[in-house]
Amino acid sequence: MSLPRKILVDGEQDTLSSEAVEESYDFDLFVIGAGSGGVRASRAAAAFGAKVAICELPFHPISSEVIGGVGGTCVIRGCVPKKILVYAAQFRGEFEDSRNFGWELPDQIEFNWKKLLDNKTQEIVRLNAVYKKLLSNSGVTILEGEGKVVGAHKAVVSLPDGSKQHYSTKHILIATGSRAQRVNIPGQELAITSDEALSLDELPKRAVILGGGYIAVEFASIWKGMGAKVDLVYRKDLPLRGFDDEMRAVVSRNLEGRGIKLHPGKTLSELRKTEEGIRVVTDTGDIIMADTVLFATGRLPNTKRLKLEAVGVELDKSGAIKVDEYSRTTVPSIWAVGDVTNRMNLTPVALMEGTCFAKTVFGGQPTKPDYHSIPSAVFCIPPLSVVGFSEEEAVQQGKGDILIYTSTFNPMKNTISGRQEKTVMKLVVDSETDKVLGASMCGSDAPEIMQGIAVALKCGATKAQFDGTVGIHPSAAEEFVTMRTLTRRAPSGKPKTNL
Repeated sequence: MSLPRKILVDGEQDTLSSEAVEESYDFDLFVIGAGSGGVRASRAAAAFGAKVAICELPFHPISSEVIGGVGGTCVIRGCVPKKILVYAAQFRGEFEDSRNFGWELPDQIEFNWKKLLDNKTQEIVRLNAVYKKLLSNSGVTILEGEGKVVGAHKAVVSLPDGSKQHYSTKHILIATGSRAQRVNIPGQELAITSDEALSLDELPKRAVILGGGYIAVEFASIWKGMGAKVDLVYRKDLPLRGFDDEMRAVVSRNLEGRGIKLHPGKTLSELRKTEEGIRVVTDTGDIIMADTVLFATGRLPNTKRLKLEAVGVELDKSGAIKVDEYSRTTVPSIWAVGDVTNRMNLTPVALMEGTCFAKTVFGGQPTKPDYHSIPSAVFCIPPLSVVGFSEEEAVQQGKGDILIYTSTFNPMKNTISGRQEKTVMKLVVDSETDKVLGASMCGSDAPEIMQGIAVALKCGATKAQFDGTVGIHPSAAEEFVTMRTLTRRAPSGKPKTNL
C-alpha cells in the first residue's frame, strides 16, 4: 500500500488541515486505456516512483465496446497499420515511374492483398507484445478487462470471465481514446469504418468513401494504389477542412491526377445491397456501384460506457471529457488525456499530454501541454504535412500584414519519370516580426521534411534565418531556404489565396 500524494499546481501550498487524513490505496495511479497516452503516462508516473496499474480490453485488430488491446488505436488499428498500407500502395506509382529509369517490368504486376494483410497483422501482434513488455519492465501492473470509474478513488475491472475486481487509487487517468462514428442513413449497416478497412478479407475492386478528412483521403490513396476504382464523396468544396486552403486544392488535384473520382459538395443518402454490389445513392441522386463503402466522417470520444457523469466528471456535447490546462477533470482526483478530451487528436499530442500529466502529479513539476507549432501529416499519395498557422489562421489572428512565400516545382524524379505532379511548399510570415508562423508542403517526403521545420518554428525562427540557412542540394527540402521572392501580401483580417 502507498500513502496518498497531494498534487501541487500553480503555487498551491502543501498545508495539512484537520480534513487531511492519511489513507492507503491499492495504487497511486489507475489508468483506463492502454493506448499511446495511457501507456506513456503510466510509464512516466512509474519512473517517478508511483505504483501504477493500467487496464485495457482484450486484443483484437478490429475494436468493439469490449475488444481493444494494449497499444490502442494508433498501434493496432490506426496510424501504424495505415502507414503499412500506404507503403504498399505507393509501389504502384514507383513501378510506373521506374520504367523511364531503365527498369523493364511486365505490364501486369500482381498484388497479393492477403499476404500484405497477414504481414500487417503479424506486425501489430508484435507491437502489442512490445507495449506490454514496456509496461511490465516499467513496473506497471497490466489488467485485462473493461475498466470503469465508480468513485473519485475507486475503479472496477470487468474481467473476460465475467467476474469483477475492485481497486482503490489515489488518482485515476482516463485515456480511452475515440471511436469511429457511423452516418445514420438507410443501409448504414452495409458500410464499414476504418477499423474494418484495415482488416478486410478481400480487397475491394470498387470503393466509395464518405468523408473529406485524414482517413478518407488516405484510404482513397491506399485503395487506388492497390488497383481499386475509388469514388470520394464529401460535403465541402475541397477535402481536408481546417488545413490551408491552397494546400487543400493541391491535394485535391493530386487525388484526381492519381485517378480518384471526387464528388465535392455531396453526401450519401442511401445504401442498398444488390446482386451487382452495394447501390450507393448520393443526396443529389447520383448512383454509384461499390463493393465496399467506407464511412470516414470523424470519430467520437470513447466515453459512452464509462458512466463518468455519475461520479461528477463533466462531459461536453460530443462526449469529450472536460479538463483544465493540466488535464484535470471536474473531479480533482480524476484526469484525462488524448482523444477522449477532444483537444488536438494526434498520437504525439497524447504522448505529450501523458508526460505532462505524470510530471504534474508525480514529478513535482506542474506542466501544461504546449500546443504551439505541433506538426502533422496526411498520408495521402503524395503526402501533405504542415506545422503552425495556415494562411487563413495567420490572417485572422495577425495584427499586421502576412507575407506568403510559395514554391511550386516539378521534382527532379518526375522530370525523368514523366509524372505530371508538382510539389508545393509554403511559408507564412509575420511582416512586423519576420517570424515564420507556418509552413506546409505537399509532395514526396513532406512529413520527414516538416519534422525538421517544426523544430525551427518551435524555436521562433525568422524568415531571415531560413534565408541564411544553406540548403542540401539536390533536394526538395532546400526550397524552404531559397524562397526569396514574395508571392503575395495578405492584409490581416482578409484571407487571400490562389483558389
